[in-house]
Amino acid sequence: MELRLLATFEKVAEVLSFTRAAAELGYAQSSVTSQVKALESALGAELFERLGGRIRLTEAGERLLPYARRMAELAEEARAAVAAGEAAGTITIGTMESLTTYRLPPLLEYVHHRHPAVRLALRPTLGDATRQALRQGTYDLGFLMEAETEHEGLETEVLAPEPLVLVAAPGHPLAGRTDLAAADLAGAGLIGTEPGCAYRDLFEAELAAGAGAPVEFLEFGTIEASKRAVASGLGIALLPRIAVQEELASGALVALGWEAPFTLFTQLAWRRGKRLPAHVRLFVEQARRLARE
Repeated sequence: MELRLLATFEKVAEVLSFTRAAAELGYAQSSVTSQVKALESALGAELFERLGGRIRLTEAGERLLPYARRMAELAEEARAAVAAGEAAGTITIGTMESLTTYRLPPLLEYVHHRHPAVRLALRPTLGDATRQALRQGTYDLGFLMEAETEHEGLETEVLAPEPLVLVAAPGHPLAGRTDLAAADLAGAGLIGTEPGCAYRDLFEAELAAGAGAPVEFLEFGTIEASKRAVASGLGIALLPRIAVQEELASGALVALGWEAPFTLFTQLAWRRGKRLPAHVRLFVEQARRLARE
């Protein structure tokens, strides 16, 4: 079996579309189709069922997929082993805005300058989407900010706890109070990023339980937009402390007297059983080192 055919099969299995696989691989669709047919002929089994305009893996295709992934990983390791000691290759990484903006720059800068042959492809996704992409093999690594530290089908490296802080504008009515309860916060005007963000979802559940009813958020999508909304007096927001350090130091925002009853952890994850190529292991080791500093 040719590695090229297995790589094409793996891509089609990942996206479940010959057209999309061809676009991502830079092939004509006819080339992808012919390569899959050649692999099916070599194996003596159909790998995909064609259902009108859709496809899905057959049982034979399901059995082949983990082997195709392992062979691709071994091929990458072999290339890295003979690359004169220079780390090289692409790392596709799922991450979220708060980590990309406030946690990862030192790590990205180190890899970029010390290992220029390593290409980093960052994909902005939230927890569930990142975990799914890791299980499917779409991402090599994923950064998570979650309360849970064990995830089905994934190996997880806990890098550090991620402190959260409830912030408001200096003139907000709740500023300076030390006896705040969930019921006080529910009616204070809530600013949040989109649903699916772990700290937003946990905060919403906590306030709803305390108020005995669902609560509503003004959704501003990004942390930067949320901070601006809070500073302008539109409401309060629970955000990672690292994201608001400058605003707290300057007095543009103030921390409110309420502590989240849950703890989030910044984590690095990859598919369980996946052989990490040398350049990916290098990235993981550097992430660990920076987390300890």
